[in-house]
Amino acid sequence: MVTPGGLRVQYTIRDAPTQHFPGWVDSNSPAFWDSSELVVFNSAYYPMRSSGPSFAQLADPVRVGCTGCLRGGGRWLESVWRDGSTGLLYGWYHLEPDDGACLTAPIIGAAVSQDGGRTWQDRGSVLESGYPADCSYQNGYFVGGNGDFSVVADVEGGFFYFLFSTYGGPAQEQGVAVARSPMAARGQPGTVVKYFHGAWQEPGLSGRVTPLFASATGWKGPYVDAFWGPSVHWNESLRAYVMLVNHTAGAEWDQEGIYLSVSDDLLRWSDPQKVLDADDWYPQVMGLGAAGTDSRAGQVARLFIGGISKHSVEFTRTAG
Repeated sequence: MVTPGGLRVQYTIRDAPTQHFPGWVDSNSPAFWDSSELVVFNSAYYPMRSSGPSFAQLADPVRVGCTGCLRGGGRWLESVWRDGSTGLLYGWYHLEPDDGACLTAPIIGAAVSQDGGRTWQDRGSVLESGYPADCSYQNGYFVGGNGDFSVVADVEGGFFYFLFSTYGGPAQEQGVAVARSPMAARGQPGTVVKYFHGAWQEPGLSGRVTPLFASATGWKGPYVDAFWGPSVHWNESLRAYVMLVNHTAGAEWDQEGIYLSVSDDLLRWSDPQKVLDADDWYPQVMGLGAAGTDSRAGQVARLFIGGISKHSVEFTRTAG
């Protein structure tokens, strides 16, 4: 595999003893280190918090609290970032509002915690589709919206990048898209802009997108061919970004397989390559060692799908 910047990458999947997260997993499971304690959030309609000395030794999950979360519907906490200078924990969630006329259209919101993620203060929406819900959709879950995402801070310290799924509007705008917020703005409402036609020019709450990976069919359904649900990490060994992503090819979000793509800059990505067949969603890595999380890993990491890990993955740079 070759990145758009010319980096040659090889990955190897190996069987490994089965491990699993303690909570029910229905999204990406973000993590951060609080001194020598790893904290992991698993979400399925609401987030649960677990902690321990490693991802293999996490305590039973406890439901987190949220103040200001007034809009009804399920919330999935999908990315977190800890500010080392203040101790504040920033989080971003996928919300499926329950106040629509038909199936839901997700939005992406921000929250902040002062106690390590035990309780959260809602900050409001950062990414929404500018297109109305379409109740004629037949994919079984969504009628538009933006959701199923990752947030990663670039290693240069300039921006938070949002890699997200877009389900509504013209078919050519549906797929996996990207937005960003200046690091100093911490990915908060009103600071996120979407990438469209070669520029960061569209507002997060209504703007258009140019997908990184466009859907072959759009999401109206019932048959859908599309990548969705990106999980992104910075790989210290490769000195590059790695994305794991679901691929639906069928009705009712039928999972065709797990795919992998690499990037030098979070904007230009290699063509996705299939990693594994899978009958579940939400692939991600967990990095090993004292700094490993869902957003940072080294040469060897554990590969999770749907909260269960049966494989390790090894990344290497190759000559040429």
